[in-house]
Amino acid sequence: MSATTINFGDVPVGPDHQPFVIAEMSGNHNGDIERAKDIVRAMAETGVQALKLQTYTADTITLDVDLPAFRLPSEHELWGGARLYDLYQEAHTPWEWHEPLFELANSLGMLAFSSPFDPTAIEFLEKLNVPAYKVASNEIGDLPLVRGMAETGKPIIISTGSATLMDIDAAVRAARSTGNEQIIVLSCTASYPAPPEQSNLRSIPVLRDALGVQIGLSDHTMGIGAAIAAVALGATVIEKHVTLSRADGGVDSAFSLEPHEVKALVEGTKIAQQALGEPVVGPKQAEQNVLRFRRSLYVTRDVKAGEKVAADNVRSVRPAGGLPPDAFTSVEGREFRVDAPAGTPLTWDVL
Repeated sequence: MSATTINFGDVPVGPDHQPFVIAEMSGNHNGDIERAKDIVRAMAETGVQALKLQTYTADTITLDVDLPAFRLPSEHELWGGARLYDLYQEAHTPWEWHEPLFELANSLGMLAFSSPFDPTAIEFLEKLNVPAYKVASNEIGDLPLVRGMAETGKPIIISTGSATLMDIDAAVRAARSTGNEQIIVLSCTASYPAPPEQSNLRSIPVLRDALGVQIGLSDHTMGIGAAIAAVALGATVIEKHVTLSRADGGVDSAFSLEPHEVKALVEGTKIAQQALGEPVVGPKQAEQNVLRFRRSLYVTRDVKAGEKVAADNVRSVRPAGGLPPDAFTSVEGREFRVDAPAGTPLTWDVL
């Protein structure tokens, strides 16, 4: 069974808690640390629990070569034909920014952590005492890297974009081989932006039951609808890319949320989690007053003892208190035992 609660620092994450929403800055700082700080400040006002960065350089993630395999397809919607080295050079967050950004996030009440892309990044982040680690989608097959994150003993989040169940299971097993059971797997469609119809959110409970871990969603669709739906299917963690304004541009801006949308996401996922309730059918506590106003049989005019129940002196009205409406056929024609003024609930003791 999946862990009921995993603590990210002092923040509990699990099905009994408010969804853990992660704001992914990615490269939307556009190479400007002041803009990066503005994003952190804006996210703190939305209610998200965590800020996430990505820790790599162009040299730690790829090679500075110009071969077909090292370029994106020309038809790519956002980065068609781009050389990988150039894209990562533009999008990376300088390592010297991490500490001031983490400190700012912490001072504003947010957790801050990152996705390391090689062992040197794990070593660097350990010195900053991050509370958790995130395995990026395309790194799920780098099992030594997964083990390296899990060996820190901190919670590890594994994103699954483009992975098969076998890939995911291998990564979870690699993390568990270190003795670390603080594992959360994020369902993910690694397309930027991702078509909603390819999100396959119904896989969330399937993954939860198959892997025995908490499941979340790393969401690249436009808007917040998919993320809120994921919570209804059991997601405990939601990750979305964020920016100050899509109009400002940036490597991921086209599918990133603006601050007002992030705030709506936090509120919407919280309500979705609260609305799950329990698998119980019946009157809820909030409906107790409503029950008083269900329909029942009442005397509609003054009647004398000996008169017979008929449609002109008894009918179904609000509130409750009398016999149920369907009992009319059983009492029609019976005599009143006592006088009954209009407004008397029709009960067996007056017949």
